[in-house]
Amino acid sequence: MTERDGQVEERVAVITGASQGLGFALAEELASRGWRLVLDARRADRLDRAAGALHERTTVEAIAGDVTEATHRQALLGAARKLGRMELLVNNASTLGASPLPPLDRVDLDVLRRTYEVNLVAPLALVQTFVGALEPGGAVVNITSDAAVEAYEGWGGYGSSKAALEQASRVLAVEHPEWRVLVVDPGDMRTEMHQDAFPGEDIGDRPLPQSSVPGLVALIEGGQPSGRYEARALPASGSGPAPVPGGPR
Repeated sequence: MTERDGQVEERVAVITGASQGLGFALAEELASRGWRLVLDARRADRLDRAAGALHERTTVEAIAGDVTEATHRQALLGAARKLGRMELLVNNASTLGASPLPPLDRVDLDVLRRTYEVNLVAPLALVQTFVGALEPGGAVVNITSDAAVEAYEGWGGYGSSKAALEQASRVLAVEHPEWRVLVVDPGDMRTEMHQDAFPGEDIGDRPLPQSSVPGLVALIEGGQPSGRYEARALPASGSGPAPVPGGPR
């Protein structure tokens, strides 16, 4: 909770792609810490189940829709304004593109455009939507991947969209020093999207998304400056290494 002009206001977080995986795991932890939540996902049935699991812990507004659509983004903004003090925007919603992953010389260009719309354009559009609502000292968390900085066969479309998001985040941090712009690589996870990247393979050895949440929360509730971080390299206490100077490594 935050006090302003003698009034106690609840902290509000907007999390996209929150019906499952990392988004839902983060929502669970923030709910236990008293955050009010605005959650987004494309599939209403999954989102309703996720919100139902959180309602007893905190106030939740669940709005199904597509982050690439302006009317949906405005609906998220309206919900956040009603709940309290907007302190956190988590751009977690992403698309892998095609499954199985194609090489770049055979990638469907329409699919590639959609990948960039979801993974790059929509997060920036959400920032534009919330620019007047996100409080000074608030945080924008853009979820990235090691595919943004490493060359993996088949990951050219997804990885390049995340690389573009990382560069845009660095510029955003310079243009908005009143916010913390945190680019976070959660690491490999046992999620539906990761399974889609490896159809037919057993990914049971990957950690569950919950393993990346303590580091994420340490960043969100800590004082680390804008920069790129690896969630699992951060201690849950909130103290952690400074971002790598000059950008990602």
